[in-house]
Amino acid sequence: MDLIERIFTDFSEIHGDRAFGDDQAVACGMARLDNEEVMVIANRKGGSTKERVKRNFGMPHPEGYRKALRAMKIAEKFSRPVISFIDLPGAYPGLGAEERGQAEAIARNLREMARLRVPTISVISGEGGSGGALALAISDRVLIFENALYFVISPEGCASIMWNDAGKKALAAEALRISAPEVASLGCVDEIVSEPPGGAHNDREGGASLLGTKLRKRLAELKAVPIETLVAERQQKFRNIAQFYTEG
Repeated sequence: MDLIERIFTDFSEIHGDRAFGDDQAVACGMARLDNEEVMVIANRKGGSTKERVKRNFGMPHPEGYRKALRAMKIAEKFSRPVISFIDLPGAYPGLGAEERGQAEAIARNLREMARLRVPTISVISGEGGSGGALALAISDRVLIFENALYFVISPEGCASIMWNDAGKKALAAEALRISAPEVASLGCVDEIVSEPPGGAHNDREGGASLLGTKLRKRLAELKAVPIETLVAERQQKFRNIAQFYTEG
């Protein structure tokens, strides 16, 4: 919300998935980027401990992903670009979330975002964790803050699986290549967004200003591309990301 409030105006939030409830870890709503009407979808973690508990520490339930998809479909209906902000360690893995179809909700978002007929931009602003992040990041352009991380599994989780020792998280992080320059070199993101000295979290105005400039530039580029070409290029980009490679 720090970024939304500083980059956009007239943010009008959409609540609920029309099936189960309103996930507090995901915010969706129409807003204006200068004179351009856009749909904004954002993950929120909260600031205080009380708010973090309310937001489930930023980990969405399936109703959060279904709310996001409902917002995307509204944007598609009215030909509004979609901009998503991602900062989550992963989708919530609890029993209730699994019972309500967490995997199906994520899979459906992946499919529908891949063929959404409007320009789409995603921003990894902090943590981009696993399928929970990817379910909001199948976009024409994926941006990442220079100090953000984008990973298929947390280093702690990877170390626990590979070596049965979460203490080897540093080794896992190095092998996973999760930093902004590393994921950019792998083609998983399209651009690294510079942050003010000390990080965007210490200078929110500066961080929002730098990101806003990038969003305006990228949105203008995407609007100039025919929608059929845009969808085809988006799908091809994500098909090419899933490649195996060996070092040396």
